[in-house]
Amino acid sequence: MATLAHPDEPRRPNIASADVQLPAVKDYEQVDREILQILQPTKAWFAGLLIALTCLAFGIASWSYQIHEGLGVAGYNPPVMWGVYIITFVFWVGIGHAGTLISAILYLFRAGFRTTIYRAAEAMTVFAVMTAGLFPIIHIGRPWKFFWLIPYPNWRLLWPNFKSPLVWDVFAITTYLTISTTFLFVGLIPDIAVLRDRETNPLRKQILAALSFGWRNSEREWRHFARAYLFLAAFSTPLVLSVHSVVSFDFAMGIAPGWHTTIFPPYFVAGAIFSGFAMVWTIIIPMRRWFGLRHYVTLNHLDASAKMVLFTSLVVGCAYIAEFFIAWYGGVQYEQDYFWNRVFGQWWWAAWIMLTCNMILPLSLFSQKLRRNPTWLFILSIFINIGMWFERFVIVVPSLSHDVEPWQWSSYVPTWVDYGLLIGSFGWFFMWFLLFVKQLPVMALAEIKEIVPPKMKHKDPHHHGGH
Repeated sequence: MATLAHPDEPRRPNIASADVQLPAVKDYEQVDREILQILQPTKAWFAGLLIALTCLAFGIASWSYQIHEGLGVAGYNPPVMWGVYIITFVFWVGIGHAGTLISAILYLFRAGFRTTIYRAAEAMTVFAVMTAGLFPIIHIGRPWKFFWLIPYPNWRLLWPNFKSPLVWDVFAITTYLTISTTFLFVGLIPDIAVLRDRETNPLRKQILAALSFGWRNSEREWRHFARAYLFLAAFSTPLVLSVHSVVSFDFAMGIAPGWHTTIFPPYFVAGAIFSGFAMVWTIIIPMRRWFGLRHYVTLNHLDASAKMVLFTSLVVGCAYIAEFFIAWYGGVQYEQDYFWNRVFGQWWWAAWIMLTCNMILPLSLFSQKLRRNPTWLFILSIFINIGMWFERFVIVVPSLSHDVEPWQWSSYVPTWVDYGLLIGSFGWFFMWFLLFVKQLPVMALAEIKEIVPPKMKHKDPHHHGGH
């Protein structure tokens, strides 16, 4: 590791080549001043928090009504016993994948465009997984019995069924939440130390001092920090592939038409990264505008992330086509009838929303002009999020409603309780994210300073000494 040029110069491992420069950022003082000013509450922030809390209150009211009246108030109609709750669970787990991808995998590949967006993506991951973890509990109807899913010896002499994918989900969610939270916190330590040194409130200063573990910006600390961060990045990378693969087993282990296929794990992982990047746009583009961060999240950053979205969109589109090809080539009548019903039958509207939002609209990103248009990227991110929610809808509902036996065929219409909990999940997610934005730096100060030239001290023009 190189020696420090100046004792006050922050130093991280050389994690990213400066392939995406920040020409409008002149020195370290500007980075601290402009990023930390985001921590000051504004009227717009309070308005956003009020909207999020209102949505959350609606979700809590819906859940309370369901607990009082029973699970029958949801839109379940046998044999469709999975609905909005499981759809939204898979949706939020998928949203959380982009944070780990941006933080860990792009870190290992030295992708410079991650520098200014990865902190928001990491926080998004933690809060998305916190949101996803609520829905299996909501889905079981008796939330006070959720601990039955946890494999531990108990006086009832009953063990959860280890063959059940729902038990696998417990392992996947708890592991993912633990590692993602650890990864986020470790990366925050140097920035928390900056807040500690600038804080004047004694109580907050004491709390920040405890959270920063006495960070003093020494060469020895950076060396250990670099090793820890690299280890966590390498450790987190398999989670991107494994967690949503486990979630896909909820379906792939079943024998319903459209589910029993080996393509689901890579298909789900690609879709998760796709939807996660879209949610990063949904969050970072308004922040870029409202907080005056255009010279941090530059058009080059958006262009590079748009290429990732385009690539994952093509992968997801190939998976859609492969599904239809396998159904046609396999010659199984039940599969062929299911896919025909998906696109041209009972659920055509949901399938075409999915195909339009996830396959057709992202093709616009072949245009460099649109890749560098923040307004279009924000609009596209909304469509992608809608399309990816309907993708999960199309996977869950048509398979259950159009099973092998015609006498079992049914329909599914979500009730206001389903929609209330869906809206409440967005309120829960954005509440935590908005609180995070005003408590901790939403961009990594130390990493940004890595690609900003330090302010050079004035030198005597008559001094001709050697270096």
